[in-house]
Amino acid sequence: MQTWSSVPVPRVPGTPRPLRLFDTSTAQVRPTAPGETATIYVCGITPYDATHLGHAATYLAFDLVQRQWLDNGHQVHYVQNVTDIDDPLLERAERDQDDWVVLGMRETALFREDMVALRVLPPREFVGAVEAIPEIVEAIAKLLASGAAYRADDAEYPDVYFDRAASGHFGYESNYDIPTMTGFFAERGGDPDRVGKRDPLDALLWRMARPGEPSWDSELGAGRPGWHIECSAIALNRLGDGFDVQGGGSDLVFPHHEFSAAHAEALTGRHPFARHYAHAGMIGLDGEKMSKSRGNLVFVSRLRADDVDPGAIRLALFAGHYRQDRAWTSDLLTAAEDRLARWRSAVALESAPDASDTVARLRDHLSDDLDTPKALAAVDAWAEQALTHGGSDTEAPGLIRTAVDALLGIEL
Repeated sequence: MQTWSSVPVPRVPGTPRPLRLFDTSTAQVRPTAPGETATIYVCGITPYDATHLGHAATYLAFDLVQRQWLDNGHQVHYVQNVTDIDDPLLERAERDQDDWVVLGMRETALFREDMVALRVLPPREFVGAVEAIPEIVEAIAKLLASGAAYRADDAEYPDVYFDRAASGHFGYESNYDIPTMTGFFAERGGDPDRVGKRDPLDALLWRMARPGEPSWDSELGAGRPGWHIECSAIALNRLGDGFDVQGGGSDLVFPHHEFSAAHAEALTGRHPFARHYAHAGMIGLDGEKMSKSRGNLVFVSRLRADDVDPGAIRLALFAGHYRQDRAWTSDLLTAAEDRLARWRSAVALESAPDASDTVARLRDHLSDDLDTPKALAAVDAWAEQALTHGGSDTEAPGLIRTAVDALLGIEL
């Protein structure tokens, strides 16, 4: 699948700071410790609707991870999937009398356009579940052969399920108890009441073909993949196990990330799947989480059509910490537009106060679990001083422009 175009990331003078990031599995902010090449897998969209601000907040958070690593001199191997075959996509296509393939392609193309507009650095590999079906089938066949997977006791539809106990570490990523897991499993695409399973929490690996549904012939029988196994196979085959960060929204903690890790660990016998599990908070509107099921969405493409500067969208989402659930409001966007205008006015000056300390503080805050509110405040303070009192450093405006571009992804 085609990824999107990138933007150059300038080098920033001064001393970078190694990135420390909150790890969901240990509930601690810990150093990321990449080698020469930092590795990250971020779960992508199910393309049945346009990119909303909840999506944007997640991909902007992991864009900052990439930018901190690049500032530290690492190369970055970033992989992202697209779940271009799943129940929500098929259901939306049926509702709208649309072809599911066309719907998926159209919304994926719009997602790419939104990411380009937001200056999100692209993944090196952007992989659709459909194109990965051969490797997914291979992984499921191995799980069946090892006893980590089984067929449901159903003569008509012997779907393949994962035995949740097979990895030996199930539950370590989310640290949820069974009642919490059961609740989320039912809410987030699971089928706890499916007859023929050994355990209500066992996750679907391969759904045998049903009338009217797309399917693929394979050694497993005609069918299509479950959700979690696609990320296990795609990540393992491109990054291996023990990669640096698996990322996504906090609604993926369970079941998606728990099971994608469990599948991979059962396949390899090695633990953990990723060294960090990092999750972005949810964006709300009118007091509720922004989601397609609720229909309370603010679309990036709609804001762009209304001539909202993408830099202001970035700043509005960076005004809160990436791990916090937070609300989107018109006041938040107005404040971001005002902030962007002040910063641009400050860097347009011929001279300004020395900026080296501001850049150091910008790096300090971003390296500390992507503390964007403090990072923005550091640039605010410099801009206020520049606009109010001036300064004699002719290189300072250019230094701030470069640092804000490289580290925050905002063009001034």
